[in-house]
Amino acid sequence: MEEILVVLLGLIVGSFMNVVIHRLPLEQSIVKPRSSCPSCKTPIKAYDNIPVISYMFLLGKCRRCKAHISIRYPLVELFTGFTFWMTFQYFAPTSPLHAAAATIFLCMMIALCLIDLEHMILPDEITLGGAVLFLIYSFFNPQLSILDAFASAIFSAGVFWLLYFFYLRVRKIEGLGWGDIKMMLLLGAFLGSQKLIIAVLLASFSGMSVGFYFILFKRKDLRFALPFGTFLAIGSYIATFWGNDIMRAIQSLYW
Repeated sequence: MEEILVVLLGLIVGSFMNVVIHRLPLEQSIVKPRSSCPSCKTPIKAYDNIPVISYMFLLGKCRRCKAHISIRYPLVELFTGFTFWMTFQYFAPTSPLHAAAATIFLCMMIALCLIDLEHMILPDEITLGGAVLFLIYSFFNPQLSILDAFASAIFSAGVFWLLYFFYLRVRKIEGLGWGDIKMMLLLGAFLGSQKLIIAVLLASFSGMSVGFYFILFKRKDLRFALPFGTFLAIGSYIATFWGNDIMRAIQSLYW
């Protein structure tokens, strides 16, 4: 019963996540007005806004204008529900507080992943706001010391800041954006040094793989911009659960 309630809560939060992902990069209020059809702007009734079920019942179309509604909406709801279940299973038995904190962090990763993918921006409300939140949480975090949280946040942001100016001064391009630098504050504050290293490694590897694909098969050049925040979010999601295991596996190869 607890697991069912956790998943249901996740689905509801996932519906709100869709609002955040859609409105925040457009600098619109995430509180009001209530959700509406992207095409005809008709406000969505409560019975048409039930997570996943309403989408399936309406066959992915607006009740009024019959315009197609993106499959992204139910997928975000489902994945958020899955995330709530994962954090409950992984962290709640030992620390319910950390399970709640991890859930908030991973919801931020979902939002940043999709916002950066679509708009190539990482909103300060999430990156800087999240960094402040988790630096405060570091005083209560059972899995991370206060020193590790602050040092990881500041050092990683500093490294990305140096990379930003290196690309700008030497190569005359923006290899990274300010949003990526601010995002590192958030990641370091929650993940700590060990999991952050894994998150960055995963992001770099996946980013390079996608970049090579576009260069080889889509005829893009080296100036083709990729949303690195998206890859950082994916890497951080994985590192939250399995970062320590991956680090131990890497270390076992050399020691």
